[in-house]
Amino acid sequence: MRRCPCAVVLFAFAILAATARGEAYAQGYPAKPVRIIVPNATSGLADICARLVAARLGDSLGQPFLVDNRPGAGGTLGTAAAVKAAPDGYTLLAVFDSHAANPALFRNLPYDTLADLAPVSLLARGPLVLVVNPGLGLGTLDQLVTLAKSKPGAVNFASVGPGSPARLLMELLKLEAGIEVTMVPYKGAGLALGDLVSGQVQAMFATVPSVSSHLKTGRLRALAITSPRRSAVLPGVPAMSETYPGFASEAWVGLLAPAKTPPGIVARLNAEVAKVLELPDTKMRLAELGLEAAPGTPEALDRLIRSEMERWSRVIRDQGITLE
Repeated sequence: MRRCPCAVVLFAFAILAATARGEAYAQGYPAKPVRIIVPNATSGLADICARLVAARLGDSLGQPFLVDNRPGAGGTLGTAAAVKAAPDGYTLLAVFDSHAANPALFRNLPYDTLADLAPVSLLARGPLVLVVNPGLGLGTLDQLVTLAKSKPGAVNFASVGPGSPARLLMELLKLEAGIEVTMVPYKGAGLALGDLVSGQVQAMFATVPSVSSHLKTGRLRALAITSPRRSAVLPGVPAMSETYPGFASEAWVGLLAPAKTPPGIVARLNAEVAKVLELPDTKMRLAELGLEAAPGTPEALDRLIRSEMERWSRVIRDQGITLE
């Protein structure tokens, strides 16, 4: 069956016209304030990074970028709100690593983590650190593992929520080292760290900024860091991978948009975010938080989310982690 040459030409013109309209729309974007939903409480990692980037995007693009905190249900409430928003570039979503664990934790998420969201850019990433109370008398990861093996369940580990990095990294260590510990759940990292310093619990995976002052004063001791290699943020502290090859995990924050957001807008946002993350003051502020600016393509963020989902779903399944 032969297609009419006129129909082919008209179809081609239609495609070119649609592309031109999309590019023109992206060039005029944003024409009004942009909302960045953060599905977590204020002062958390995603919130801090979102506010830092939002302020600088507002300066460069000439419209306010406003952070809208929507905490609840492990970040799923705010994420669902972003998914339901119009895909016009005026609602964005800033998530951190628990976003990739939620599909394995929640049986009936009101959205599809991959299909309903379009990656824009990774914003920042940084390691966590395994810290212990000095009262344990331990100085290395090997010593902690030896103690846990000799006395199963004797070491109390603080965790903050079933899908938090503090919990999932400890579960990963349990798998890698073949140990048993007692998990002590907390509603917030501040409460967990308070009990860790006082000796009510003995160990925890925590962000570097949250424990840096305790490390300097000797109230806590760092055994290992979760970056792929030793990090300048904690010189002299071994990487987990030195004992358990492949054991590397970092906290991260990414920027997403509702699916079907025009590709031209996603591309413009990606380019503008990259510029913001290259600013010296942005890098300096993130470094103060133990993070590094991590600009990249939407495709790179998509690959990260998929790999994190695969890793944590295995850990959650194998360890029988539930929301209870």
